[in-house]
Amino acid sequence: MSKRKSIVVIGGGVIGLCTAFYAMRKGHRVTLVERGPAVHDSCSAQNAGMIVPSHFVPLAAPGIIALGLRMMLNPEGPFCIQPRLSGSLLNWVWNFFCAANARHVERSAPLLRDLSLASRRCFEELAEGNDFGLIKKGLLMLCKRKATLEAEARLAKQANALGVNADVLTPQETAKLEPGIQMDIAGAVYFRQDCHLVPHLFLAHLTKELERGGVSFSYGSEVLDWRVSGSRIEGVRTSREEIQADEFVLACGAWSPQTVRTLRLKLPMQAGKGYSITLPKPKQLPAICSILTEARVAVTPMAYALRFAGTMEITGLDESINRRRVNGILKSVPNYFPAFSPEDFHGLPVWRGLRPCSPDGLPYVGRFARYSNLSAATGHAMMGLSLGPITGKLMAEILSDEKPSLEIAALSPDRFA
Repeated sequence: MSKRKSIVVIGGGVIGLCTAFYAMRKGHRVTLVERGPAVHDSCSAQNAGMIVPSHFVPLAAPGIIALGLRMMLNPEGPFCIQPRLSGSLLNWVWNFFCAANARHVERSAPLLRDLSLASRRCFEELAEGNDFGLIKKGLLMLCKRKATLEAEARLAKQANALGVNADVLTPQETAKLEPGIQMDIAGAVYFRQDCHLVPHLFLAHLTKELERGGVSFSYGSEVLDWRVSGSRIEGVRTSREEIQADEFVLACGAWSPQTVRTLRLKLPMQAGKGYSITLPKPKQLPAICSILTEARVAVTPMAYALRFAGTMEITGLDESINRRRVNGILKSVPNYFPAFSPEDFHGLPVWRGLRPCSPDGLPYVGRFARYSNLSAATGHAMMGLSLGPITGKLMAEILSDEKPSLEIAALSPDRFA
């Protein structure tokens, strides 16, 4: 076994919890620092709960800029960038533009596939004897228009070439998978290896395991500054205390750049705001999670409830709720599931959260070059839950001075430095 170390993980979302969990299993002494309370509605708790090997194309891809510009014309659409005078935003947009090409997708797809399939195996291992609602029934990309189905069929062909199983289905074939669910679609693509779970139950399971393993928690602790000696971090100063350790891991999502600002590290990232609404007693309850392809809305059955999630608003660290974007989600649902109407959601609470988005659509995982004992595990955008376990496992290997079990040089936090 490697040398036992003291490790501080900054961030109590799914990435931080998974990193703490796997580091604990390696025998390290772990302290988890979280700016919010012990129970909080983070991105990790209220997201769509999907595990998606199907998502092997990074956010930065050919055609996405033109598509995004068209979506921005619709005030109820699934995407927008709020114009503002911000050097970090301009830098992010430029790096995104440079990455949105076929060569980037070709390089990134095998890595995202490997990460997702490895993470899926981790979920299966973690689910043994534990009930956090893991359902291995796949995912349906529901297409309203024939042109969209044709585009998704081309993606399915790429998926199969990569070893990610995908089938193109007619409306009748789709209905056989979801008997009793009324759908109005041109067809669907069925990704058999995708899964879904109940996010807050998964987080509760991890937290319980960490408490049982002796991990220390410091909630309500906002990072204020760092104590540095040469190329090493000696301690982190929070609003509650100063904590010394051998290793430090940055896993605080959209707040990561500002957390290391005083360290003069360049970590391009924008917060991508998303919303979810959970219907407690739906008129119809699908068995398989799905994505309403044109609307960019995720639909996930969670026990006896049904969650709808969507939008990507690049508006800075703004946690206000844009009701027009929420209405866009609700209006799209009956177009695919005619049994539902926007009135079904009247009076239900709307959750919002900020996803950490890197400009090339890949997470940051690994050590910073400037500081020998500071690592990043952040920037997963909409893939945080899906890639949580494998990120934690890789970080535990890095922290233990072991060779990572996957080749992750492309995820270096210094790649934009």
